[in-house]
Amino acid sequence: MADSNFTVIHQDASCGARLGSLKTTHGVIETPIFMPVGTNATVKAMTPENLLAINAQIILSNTYHLYLRPGHALVEKLGGLHKFMNWQGPILTDSGGFQVFSLGELRKISEEGVRFQSHIDGSYHFLTPELSIRIQEALGADIIMCFDECTPATADYNYVRRSLDMTTRWALRSKEAHRREGQQLFGIIQGGMHHDLRARSLEDICSIGFDGYALGGLSVGETKEQMYGVMECCAPMMPKDAPRYIMGIGAPEDLVEAVWHGYDMFDCVMPTRNARNGMLFTSQGRINIKAKIYEEDQGPLDPECSCHVCRTYSRAYLRHLYRSGEILASNLNTYHNLYYFLDLMRRMRKAIQESSFSDFRRCYYEKQDTNQIAKGG
Repeated sequence: MADSNFTVIHQDASCGARLGSLKTTHGVIETPIFMPVGTNATVKAMTPENLLAINAQIILSNTYHLYLRPGHALVEKLGGLHKFMNWQGPILTDSGGFQVFSLGELRKISEEGVRFQSHIDGSYHFLTPELSIRIQEALGADIIMCFDECTPATADYNYVRRSLDMTTRWALRSKEAHRREGQQLFGIIQGGMHHDLRARSLEDICSIGFDGYALGGLSVGETKEQMYGVMECCAPMMPKDAPRYIMGIGAPEDLVEAVWHGYDMFDCVMPTRNARNGMLFTSQGRINIKAKIYEEDQGPLDPECSCHVCRTYSRAYLRHLYRSGEILASNLNTYHNLYYFLDLMRRMRKAIQESSFSDFRRCYYEKQDTNQIAKGG
């Protein structure tokens, strides 16, 4: 463990929101922070230079996908993930557990690990906690995750209970397998939507001891009320001197609520995936750039945004690029969406520093409501 890597710099007295600093081998991360997702050693439609320009502090890459292609041994041979993708900032790799969960009928879970069929070529593989750690060590990420089972929101109580107990045993095996110096290992808390099981998992994972702690098993089909309930339930029980990570959440309002409760790190494909589908996040709410109303709109995408896209291109041009199937559409849309998310986190950090996060949160929702009314929502 290396709890000293994380420091709480300031706590907003009105809520759980906190400003933090997380030291890694490849740099210091200011929290709370959003991590763009670079599944295949690339954030889709973005260059590393783009990411630096929008002040991305850390990115996430995927163990499952990089294991299958190009292979962790090759990445290690070529100098590790940072050199391979020309990104010199911090990297977090997930364990592959969520991707295995999403395979459905293509996988079979046992105490030893998970046998699954590749979505690429149909070949069979067996992923264990030890192999997951070995892959992540070879990739050379700054922060790696324990192997876990992610249960769907609809899973029954007894299944979730058995699953989280196995996740705890897998966490212990993950920690015992971890050897690489300078690489932080985070434990994952499961338990579905059941607060008593979340508390049980949290106690068990914390008793093993990790560099950071993550809530897994969210954004898997639950309601907002259920998601926020799990956040609220777990926050007071999580260690105060370690980073708190919620895996896979990304709607802006979810990030605001998570920071309010005292969580520090987040990731989601929402800003990049939505960008490629023409759905853009702005201070006026979400915009479907495909809509005909933007055909002759010479205004910026978001007049309150200072990103390169909003300072340079019109809504009409962005609509034209998207409808023409131009590759540039994906780049510009993704650039803006990720800037919006990272700037939202920057503004939240500023509000925490000024002990005004409650006001920030209230103003955020008031503006959202006003925009909905203006749009007839």
